[in-house]
Amino acid sequence: MPLHHAVLALLSEGPSHGYELKGRFEEAIGPQWGGLNIGHLYQILDRLVRDGYVTRSQVTQSDRPDKTRYDLTPAGQDELSSWATTAWMRTGGFRDELFLKLFGAASLGSGTLDALVTAQRQTYLSELAGLSRLRRGHADDPLVALLIDAAIAHTKADLELVDSAAQRLAPLTRRGAHATAQDQPEHRREDPPARRELGA
Repeated sequence: MPLHHAVLALLSEGPSHGYELKGRFEEAIGPQWGGLNIGHLYQILDRLVRDGYVTRSQVTQSDRPDKTRYDLTPAGQDELSSWATTAWMRTGGFRDELFLKLFGAASLGSGTLDALVTAQRQTYLSELAGLSRLRRGHADDPLVALLIDAAIAHTKADLELVDSAAQRLAPLTRRGAHATAQDQPEHRREDPPARRELGA
């Protein structure tokens, strides 16, 4: 429950309400994570209240509607400490649409694979340029800068992988080209010279 624990981390800094939590999360984590949907945030808060990690109370305001305040409980503090000191491990495999695209392009032959590699390489180079500009703009935000650095490192690794794809997948492109030729109907293959001369 990574977002659940991030909310606990925000509440460890003091009581807060929904829109404050949304703003603080987006400011702390930065643009690489993306915005936090307020409806989803309130679902998370409801779950944390049910689990006993957070309490909810109403704060009366004279000039505007009452505000709901959320506080971290001792159980929530223990849960946050346990989560924050446990190593993270990928549990769902490594799924990336790029690998499906490489599979599909290789099955269509080397020309298709080369076209994908060229397009994908340009996309990664553009992404790196944008990330570098973003990094310069967040030099004073340690956590945001760290997240951007991680995005840069991942993109560089993806670029290196794509640059090696044509050579490494060459056996698949040869099989794909052979299969395509075998699957062509008889009338699509090269006609004998006699038939060509007859205009058949």
